[in-house]
Amino acid sequence: MERNDGISGPPGSWAAGKVGSLSRRQGIAGGVAIALLALAGLWTLRLFLPALGWGIIFAVSLWPWFERCGERWPRGRPLALPFGFTLLVLLAFVIPLVMVTDTLIREGAGLMHWIADARAQGLPPPAFLQQLPFAPHIIAWWQSTLSTPAGIRHLSLHTAPGGESPFGAGGRIVGAVAHRLLLIAFMLLVQFFLLRDGERVVAALRIGSRRAFGKAGENVAAQAVQAIRGTVNGLVIVGFGEALILGVTYAFAGVDHAALLGLLTGLLSAIPFGAIVAVALAVGLLAASGQVAAAVVVAAIGAVVVFLSDHFVRPVFIGGATRLPFLWVLLGILGGIEAWGLIGLVLGPALMAVLMLLWREWVGAVPGPLNPPQSEAVTSSEPAA
Repeated sequence: MERNDGISGPPGSWAAGKVGSLSRRQGIAGGVAIALLALAGLWTLRLFLPALGWGIIFAVSLWPWFERCGERWPRGRPLALPFGFTLLVLLAFVIPLVMVTDTLIREGAGLMHWIADARAQGLPPPAFLQQLPFAPHIIAWWQSTLSTPAGIRHLSLHTAPGGESPFGAGGRIVGAVAHRLLLIAFMLLVQFFLLRDGERVVAALRIGSRRAFGKAGENVAAQAVQAIRGTVNGLVIVGFGEALILGVTYAFAGVDHAALLGLLTGLLSAIPFGAIVAVALAVGLLAASGQVAAAVVVAAIGAVVVFLSDHFVRPVFIGGATRLPFLWVLLGILGGIEAWGLIGLVLGPALMAVLMLLWREWVGAVPGPLNPPQSEAVTSSEPAA
């Protein structure tokens, strides 16, 4: 018997000398034990699973670029390159997101004060209403509802539970922000170690998938990786383009905080039609300041840019990498968000791509281990039943 001193080597270093040494009962018991241990591990990490997922997604998306840099600078591969790519994600994604969140929190405090004043004194009709169609009717409705505290209270759908003031949620907000910062730090840590040990992790996953599922497992894993890269690249490139085009539009239209609104547009563009929220905010600011013509122009440009991006540009990036039809890309994005939250932006198209690959192999549309036997295959030259 060979000595096992607990020192592990690269994946594939050790292989069983005798296959099938366990009895059928022992194999079933071992499988059940492993499943229970896996479930216990997932339950232990349940609060960190989103951060773990995002770390994997960023590492998979950046891996081709990391490989190219590693070929040019092999000495930096163990530490410098993983740290540099992690810093890149921090500067390009995390810090802008934190800046927008901080601004929204500060602006939210001002909005709460504004709501409190409106409930106490009412809101006079703004001057730009005079320039709208049916202005007399709109102003009359405004004066009968929003101009009086009683009218505003009548429009309120609910109050805070237990009569709690909106300012009393400050403690919960601070706790939520601290939790998000912890998840971000964990995400960056996961990405760093995956990039540093990527070759070893990939080799282990390839051996594990081959042992569990055979050649089909490798095909599914490769398709999932392509789907993740295509989705992330589509989101990043499209988001940057929308932020640039609409940010310049905001600046020329004279919107206050045009740069911040452009950044917010890029972040929200990751969600289908999410950039419309930032465009609507810019239009509202322009209309409130009396610049109705500029508001109409921004609304028109924003609608065209968002429509083209979400319906044509993004599906090309995502569908081109995953070979998915446009409908399945869109359903994957929307369904993924509904089922998984923000991380569903990537998981949704990836799952659709994997399922589509399995189906295409099963019906023999593409070569693979799941192709039907020759006796069951139906060629395109045969008449349909």
